[in-house]
Amino acid sequence: MRLTLRSARSALRLARARSLGPALAVGTALASTTTLASQPALANGGVSITSYGHSALLIRGGGKTVLLNPFKAVACAAGLSEPRVSADVILASSSLRDEGAVGVARGKLLVKPGSYKVAGLSIEGIAAPHDRFGGRRFGQATLWRWKQGGLEFAHLGGTAGSLGPSDRVLLGRPDVLIIGVGGGTKVYDGAEAAEVVRELQPRRVIPVQYVSGRKPAKECDQTSVDAFLKAMAGTKVNRPGASLSLPGKLGDGMVIEVMR
Repeated sequence: MRLTLRSARSALRLARARSLGPALAVGTALASTTTLASQPALANGGVSITSYGHSALLIRGGGKTVLLNPFKAVACAAGLSEPRVSADVILASSSLRDEGAVGVARGKLLVKPGSYKVAGLSIEGIAAPHDRFGGRRFGQATLWRWKQGGLEFAHLGGTAGSLGPSDRVLLGRPDVLIIGVGGGTKVYDGAEAAEVVRELQPRRVIPVQYVSGRKPAKECDQTSVDAFLKAMAGTKVNRPGASLSLPGKLGDGMVIEVMR
């Protein structure tokens, strides 16, 4: 009788183990799936952009950091906080103190046209007149083209010269176009900037070099972004403030991102 009872108990434990086995396997699989689902997805390209005002933007993406047009707080940049940050590379439109100031930020500073390889980024600098007089008043500026975070960038933040056929070929169709719009002697005015935008057909436009929310200094000959937005009537406009995030793949529709 004792042997029979022991055998019955063993059989009962075996039956229970077999009946729970599939449930345990399913539970383990569900727990594994839940753990995988709860992990954040890997970033598939894209960038984050911080505006410091005037034409200074800090672009992070692809493991690299690019700073555009560091300035001293003079002329149209008077009253702004200077972008005292670090970057892998600094791309300046010129050596003027309001768009290519030396000693403000830390990083490899590029000002002159040419082909560069810096921190794994392939960068093209294209010579262009800074003013509407063939550069006779403010000399030459540099237009910049590079790829970062899966996006093609073009930086025309400091020129008033019209684009020639070779410029349009070199610039191509950027995903993100950064362009001065405030007018004056060395920056596109609203109508001129709108014409360049229509030529290049970017997916995102970030207007820079315009007066916003304050009375300009006496030495400043720029105006607001309004003339540009009027010339681009019908185009979607976002106002993200000082920070903007863009995915690594953009739709074909054009959007204007008016940062601070």
